[in-house]
Amino acid sequence: MIQIYTGEGKGKTTAAVGLSIRAVGHGKRVYFAQFMKAWPTGELEVLQRLDGVIIDRSWDGSFVIDTPTPLQRRLVKEQYRRIFAAFCKPFDLIVCDEILVTYLFGLLDEKAILELMEALPRDKELVLTGRGATEAMIQKADLVSHIKKVKHYFNKGVQAREGIEF
Repeated sequence: MIQIYTGEGKGKTTAAVGLSIRAVGHGKRVYFAQFMKAWPTGELEVLQRLDGVIIDRSWDGSFVIDTPTPLQRRLVKEQYRRIFAAFCKPFDLIVCDEILVTYLFGLLDEKAILELMEALPRDKELVLTGRGATEAMIQKADLVSHIKKVKHYFNKGVQAREGIEF
């Protein structure tokens, strides 16, 4: 099955991490690819300690300003190719955290994400997270959760807090 967690609300990565922990608790192997994130986070600290989880991160910590740099494009394309390689390995759950944001920033096009969804082997589960799922992606997925922001303390100037946002 293919799951998408999208929308402007908080909790998309948290949902993917929770599902990863659940899968490991049942003896499954997880490939957790995190796009466009480079800073240390509490959830990755936990996932790294679990047997059966491989974490794939390669972002350089930069922000996309106006248009992506050649380095940013290369990092995303290389990570995208590693997802296809993971399809051929003994993983049960493959998470592509923030892959939908790569589409919003022009790092991957809609066709590339749809090709990834189409190529998923029948014996694996795929999770895509991030803002900006397109109608075509939503139609291709088996489960879609749209997380709506109703209210967020960031709008009051509260900064990201350790143990809560990262």
